[in-house]
Amino acid sequence: MSGVYDCLVIGAGPGGLAAAATAAEAGLQVGLEDDNPAAGGQIWRRGNAAVSVSHSAEQWMERIRSAKVDVLCGWRATDAGTDALGTPFIRVEGLGGFRDLRYRKLILATGARELFLPFPGWTLPGIYGAGGLQAFAKSGFDVRGMRVVLAGTGPLLMAVTAHLHEAGAKIVAVVEQAPLSRLMSLGMHLAPSAPGKLMEGLRYRLRTMGTKYYFGHWVSEARGDGKLERLTITNGSESFAVEADLLGVGYHLVPNTELAQLLGCGLENGFVRVEETQETSCTSIYCIGEATGIGGVDKAQVEGRIAGFSAAGRIEKARSLFAARDKQLRFVERLAAAFALREELRGLAQENTLVCRCEDVPHGALRECHSWREAKLHTRCGMGPCQGRICGPATQFLYGWHAPAPRPPVFPASVGTIAAVDEAGVHHE
Repeated sequence: MSGVYDCLVIGAGPGGLAAAATAAEAGLQVGLEDDNPAAGGQIWRRGNAAVSVSHSAEQWMERIRSAKVDVLCGWRATDAGTDALGTPFIRVEGLGGFRDLRYRKLILATGARELFLPFPGWTLPGIYGAGGLQAFAKSGFDVRGMRVVLAGTGPLLMAVTAHLHEAGAKIVAVVEQAPLSRLMSLGMHLAPSAPGKLMEGLRYRLRTMGTKYYFGHWVSEARGDGKLERLTITNGSESFAVEADLLGVGYHLVPNTELAQLLGCGLENGFVRVEETQETSCTSIYCIGEATGIGGVDKAQVEGRIAGFSAAGRIEKARSLFAARDKQLRFVERLAAAFALREELRGLAQENTLVCRCEDVPHGALRECHSWREAKLHTRCGMGPCQGRICGPATQFLYGWHAPAPRPPVFPASVGTIAAVDEAGVHHE
């Protein structure tokens, strides 16, 4: 499509679908972009029928189709700018080259990624992010009969455990670093305030009855001859070993804020700062979902609807959803408290444990540095293909560093995309 979208939504997960459908049904011409081959995000990735939410993916997609939203999947946002006429755009790259998507209003639904913390042996083949392992299984990776350990923290572990169990994996253990007392406290809060979320967790647990759960424990080491063979699990005072073929590990989630930062949106406590209408510090740019606070599907959807109405100027409709959104924000606070990372995790990495996998930079080299910038200059930490997406949050947890705002391209892109002249004759360097 050529021309200018009234509203462009970046990210087609549950929140992005809700935002796009709401804005289009309010009369706007809407574009919806995502770098995955199909809409739905991680939670509604094809093959996941286990998630119970107020609106299914099929219902939202039907609303997207009925409202004639222009869906562009398989395109990744790499840059942002303004053309010669002063119209802002997002540059996206796909197999067919690049496109500049012009817009009047922008809604960012960029989601989150897993937090990985380095420990001895974490780079062995057979070790995945918990969500990444689930995605592989959904895409056809055969886990039948394989011995799997899920470790880290957060509610994602339960969902992944249930999915892999049903896919035929032998779940050896689920290792949650948060103590059971904190999780019981969370459950007591959810019982009166969010019984649906509590029941969802119980359903996951019932589907995996017999699986061993270790609360207040974490993986301290992985060993194997060329691939994962065994893991050491500890609670800080006692340790034991388990044999495993696969480890899915992730220490909750960190928000994807790179595009928002590139556009100049302000952050607060690591998340994109938004007003009550979901508008960021940049006029006509809104942000929703995990990028504004880790809270799951329900939060993303209600924020998406608020942003969609706000972008369309339907402020009273947006206001009618504030109470529902505030309830989800209270859940965000409880979730963060329940799964807060324990101090012992800072001491897992040894001198030769890689922290930056792209550039093979060990913990011992980084401990000599005093900032992210110094580490980049002296060790190339964060300068590999992931551009600090993996090691950046890890170094923030380990050393207290804060990475500077990203520069384009947000993701690795071809030289042709970076240096091309766009349709309006603007050259990007």
